[in-house]
Amino acid sequence: MSPLIDCIATLIMDLWGLLRHPLLGMPLPSYYLVGRWLCHMPKGKFRHQAIAKATPVPGETLIGWLAHYLIGVSFAALLLLITGSQWLTEPSLSPALAVGLVTVLAPFLLMQPGMGAGIAASRLPNPGLARLHSLLTHGIFGLGLRLFH
Repeated sequence: MSPLIDCIATLIMDLWGLLRHPLLGMPLPSYYLVGRWLCHMPKGKFRHQAIAKATPVPGETLIGWLAHYLIGVSFAALLLLITGSQWLTEPSLSPALAVGLVTVLAPFLLMQPGMGAGIAASRLPNPGLARLHSLLTHGIFGLGLRLFH
């Protein structure tokens, strides 16, 4: 797979993030907060009570968006690591969707706890809904991997 196709799959996920705002009333993606979280790490701060209340960092928006796409490319590489290069010649939906869904472990176990939302959004007002949307969003990423291969 090429990084371009991997980025397109991430873009499909981002388009879903934009569409769910007017359709379902969900907030828009906040990748600047990912950038803020990452920028605090070299200072030894890996976990926050609420990342939105942490000190803003210059360039956090760009850093967050770049990290988001680099992570998307890395997750797409995971698909080939699991399936081998045969998937490139005979792609199927099941492995791509499975990888997309498994990647939800990163926000559930790393990002959300580190940013103050708790494991699998447990500290959010409606954790079940947040989990459902995370699963749906990562499933759409997996679908994007298959559709644009």
